[in-house]
Amino acid sequence: MNKQRKNHHLGRLILTAFMLFGIAGCATGNSDASAEKVTSSGFVCPEPNPRIEFESKEINIFTWTEYVPADIIDCFGLVYDVKVNTDYFSSNEELYTKMSFGQNVNPYDVVHPSDYMIGVLIREGLLKELDQSQLPNSKNLNADLISAYGDAVNYVVPYQMGTQAIVYNSETVTNPPTSWADLWSTDYKGRIVSVDDNRVVIGAALLTLGYDVNTTDKAQLEEAKQKLLELMPNIRVFDSDSPKNPLLAGDVDLGIVWNGEAFLAQQENPAFKYVFPSEGSIIFYDGMAIPESAPHPDASYAWFNYMLQGDLSWLTLADYPYTSPNTAALEYAKANQTEVYDAYMASTVTNTPAEEFKRGHEVKDLGPALSLYDQIWTEIKQ
Repeated sequence: MNKQRKNHHLGRLILTAFMLFGIAGCATGNSDASAEKVTSSGFVCPEPNPRIEFESKEINIFTWTEYVPADIIDCFGLVYDVKVNTDYFSSNEELYTKMSFGQNVNPYDVVHPSDYMIGVLIREGLLKELDQSQLPNSKNLNADLISAYGDAVNYVVPYQMGTQAIVYNSETVTNPPTSWADLWSTDYKGRIVSVDDNRVVIGAALLTLGYDVNTTDKAQLEEAKQKLLELMPNIRVFDSDSPKNPLLAGDVDLGIVWNGEAFLAQQENPAFKYVFPSEGSIIFYDGMAIPESAPHPDASYAWFNYMLQGDLSWLTLADYPYTSPNTAALEYAKANQTEVYDAYMASTVTNTPAEEFKRGHEVKDLGPALSLYDQIWTEIKQ
């Protein structure tokens, strides 16, 4: 269990004990609308504020593996008395594959695309334009941070942000990396886990060569491919589900990972250090959106507003601590979950310094040229 949630978990256990003796009422199926709604783990669900009325009886959510806390999903079902169906993906490409085949394959009401894929989905007409009047809780978002989304905020609700950089075990790595280029050291043969993300890994290779992470120059991309073929012996496994697991298991001792995964690994073992490469990290930002083919779009707005509530979204700071653009979540944690708040604020891993965002590199939608990256990725992994 995440150490940051010990006190929170203890409170859940106490509440659950009361429930067993009939003091708190049933957690599910309670006909008393005024009774507290409590998840199976004992978390007391905050009431929607404001409550968004909708007619649908279910909602289908497609999100990243290990990204939305289970209590948030459970609470939405309880407070709105609606069935919540969840499906998970491990890469933007997997998300795109399902979304590009229409409602039979993509029956989702909410999807969580990232950075360049947001642009792809907008360009191909796969996302509904949002009705901002139905998003009163967007006021909880940090205007400075969400400026990175640009005009995409017309189609996505900002969720989390962060960096993709290097993590290493300081107890086993005697020559710690300080740059992307250092990962090519023969000392690291078979010792690296990497996110399964072509834009990140190809982007890192491009940066070592002094090129733009969004280049469409075929000669530069061919050079990056050859560079990556030299790196492949060092990568033991690609893992976008939970890259911290092979690190914590000792299967590898270095990684190309998201900052939230590095932070969680560090919480389990302080020997793990996170490095912002000298060439700059690769930044990302995620959003919540409604597919054009969504069968229950009315429920989507209720989901967005509930997710933006500070008394609920603080859970992401503990469970999946990426960089949060939600000021209400931080304010709630500061007042009510000080251990979670202090750990988040004190860490440059999850609470990304502004200067690191500034010198980081954003991967963008490249239109038809994206196929060049897909082709390189297929050839490298073969």
